Amino acid sequence: MIQRIFILAALSLLPARADTIAVLPFWNADSSAAASNLDWIGESVSEMLRETLSERGILGFERDEIEDSLHRLRLRDRVPLSQASVMKIGDDLDAELVLFGSFTAAAGAPGSGTAGSLKLTARILDRRHLHFSPEFLETGALEDLTTIEAHLAWHVLSVLSPKSAPPESDFKILRPSVRLDAEESYVRGLLARDPAQKEKFFLQANRLDPRLAHAAYELGQIHFARKDYRQAADWLAKVPVEDPHYRAARFLLGLAQFDSGDFQSAQQSFQTIAETVPIPAVLNNLGAAESRMNRASAIDDFRKAVADDERDPVYQFNLGYALWKKGDFTEAAAHFRAVLDHSADDSMATLLLGRSLKKQGFHAAVDARLASLERLKTDYPERAYWQLKSMLDSKR
Repeated sequence: MIQRIFILAALSLLPARADTIAVLPFWNADSSAAASNLDWIGESVSEMLRETLSERGILGFERDEIEDSLHRLRLRDRVPLSQASVMKIGDDLDAELVLFGSFTAAAGAPGSGTAGSLKLTARILDRRHLHFSPEFLETGALEDLTTIEAHLAWHVLSVLSPKSAPPESDFKILRPSVRLDAEESYVRGLLARDPAQKEKFFLQANRLDPRLAHAAYELGQIHFARKDYRQAADWLAKVPVEDPHYRAARFLLGLAQFDSGDFQSAQQSFQTIAETVPIPAVLNNLGAAESRMNRASAIDDFRKAVADDERDPVYQFNLGYALWKKGDFTEAAAHFRAVLDHSADDSMATLLLGRSLKKQGFHAAVDARLASLERLKTDYPERAYWQLKSMLDSKR
């Protein structure tokens, strides 16, 4: 039932929940030309906060959604924002909470043995009560950026979700420590517009500190977009289970493995996700991998996907196709009709509907063009799943 409600909502624009938060890019409070080279720190802080809050069940908006809102409101990225502008962004995104702030970094003196000092300040807007929180303040050495970010995240969690915040003595678990230059390269990769520049920065980040799994995830996406599936799989497999991008990486890894013809590995990747996030897109792709290996479990997984979203023609086609290959012509015809009700010009569904009505089954020796027709889903809407689950849990 949860999944059925999830799909209905995911197909429409979801209203924001009380626990949805927009984390804005932190701006550089030092406007001097010399300090502008440190603007990347603000993006590092906001990216880390988004990930940490999401891991702890506080749903947020992605970087591109924040950027789109800023552009719609004609506000520049990473510049000081007035309280009125912060409220406008919250209204535009329909976010109940908005987290924003600034930083100041000063370079260390030559021979001091430190990269410099850092100060972070942050506040939270609660749109429900039109209230701004007191200011959060964190200071420390610039080379301890990840530790300072983690302590800020701990403070924010302690206010928004006390039960999910670890003891203060353990706050460092919120943010693995990585080299400062590796973090800089990774963030500069996120901010770069040119794909070649992105790849250069992510490769550099990985070389400087292989523990920074985020860079491996981004490199996997770059190679997947190029249809270099084997290289994509190599990078995506490096994302560890404790990383916030793990399931998204595993979904993309499953696609890469499927397109490389490694259906056994693809099945394992999608199965891993389905155990935690059993959304129709994952179940469909799991069924597709199983179908390529002629496993009976494919029909069961296709049925689950259709049961959760019977309006989706991809799920209907795959179930009809699996049933047709099995020889269940009457039921297969019903699903191909459902496909055509949505997409009347689907020539393959039309052909297979005719074959089903004539009870003409699949013969591998003569029907090579009708082999391997399973259709995949390439979008992974995990956030919508958790948002709907949160809504249902709160109502209970």
